[in-house]
Amino acid sequence: MLALSNILVNYDGSRILRDVSLTVAPGQVVCLMGRNGVGKTTTLKSIVGLVKPVSGSVKLNGQELVGLPPDGRARSGVGYVPQGRDIFPSLTVWENLRIGAIAQGKRLNGELERVFELFPVLKEMLQRKGGVLSGGQQQQLAIGRALLTGPKVLLLDEPTEGIQPNIIDQIGETIKTLRGIGTMGILLVEQYLDFCLEVGDVFYIMDRGAIVAEGPIRHLNDDIVKQHLTV
Repeated sequence: MLALSNILVNYDGSRILRDVSLTVAPGQVVCLMGRNGVGKTTTLKSIVGLVKPVSGSVKLNGQELVGLPPDGRARSGVGYVPQGRDIFPSLTVWENLRIGAIAQGKRLNGELERVFELFPVLKEMLQRKGGVLSGGQQQQLAIGRALLTGPKVLLLDEPTEGIQPNIIDQIGETIKTLRGIGTMGILLVEQYLDFCLEVGDVFYIMDRGAIVAEGPIRHLNDDIVKQHLTV
């Protein structure tokens, strides 16, 4: 389980995260929602070690991650697909995927075939440069690369942003497949409400750097949406 407890983050003297606490269990998709600029991406960055909290705790299966560098957190089981995907555009699809495994000191065995089962288009494009892929294909590549690190928890930041509808559907099916395996937790930052309702189990809503609503996704009603999510 991933557990955040009372995370505080400041930028240039301004409080960005205010006592953020949440949990992600294996086999669970947790949707972190909210309007633009409320602290969702900063929350993910505090988990992966790109932002240093003033105080608070980030634990994965009981191991404290605060104090570990980002590579140490990745080796502990945190997989991260950032907003904008951040693949290596000058490297081939094959090279991008290899980096995911090399980072963990792994060999590309059956796990690579598993990625190809989830995203068949990647197998067809192994020798293409990442930079020439479509946005949807780059997103699939970024998720595949993260999966090859063998994560215990997968962080996805806006995976549907700028993606064509058929790829959104495929990413949704992939998330549900990974959830069904039952060994990995998924923390999904997403603004596309229907996508969250389709794939999510639990929701947390942020406003001004704090969690202001939470619960099972089936309890995400029109009143909550109107109060915290409608622009």
